[in-house]
Amino acid sequence: MAPAVARRVGSEERVVQFVCVGRVGDLGPGEMKAVRAGRHFVGIANVEGGWYAFDDTCTHEEASLTEGELYDFIVECPLHGATFDVRTGSVESFPATIPLPTYDIRIVDGEIHVATEPRERL
Repeated sequence: MAPAVARRVGSEERVVQFVCVGRVGDLGPGEMKAVRAGRHFVGIANVEGGWYAFDDTCTHEEASLTEGELYDFIVECPLHGATFDVRTGSVESFPATIPLPTYDIRIVDGEIHVATEPRERL
């Protein structure tokens, strides 16, 4: 497990654990895959030189988003076509109405590290 870091949430400071889920060479530009981060299945995406981590389960019908398509920063659910922005988790099209949780992600010495708990929605 990667070292923990402190993150400020409102007036609180919380410790966030990170886990290594692979190496940057495992995922080319425009690709995504599902990984396990703690007790969560998380989708990670490599888009335009940035790395993004989001809950892999569609908030509409619980399908795996990484089995769908990635169009730039938008992931499309393979089941009913709901779309989400991988940067923010925001819903971009119906039938989903609930945003996706997103996760902190960082690159350390060529390894991809993802937080084991989602970011807090403020």
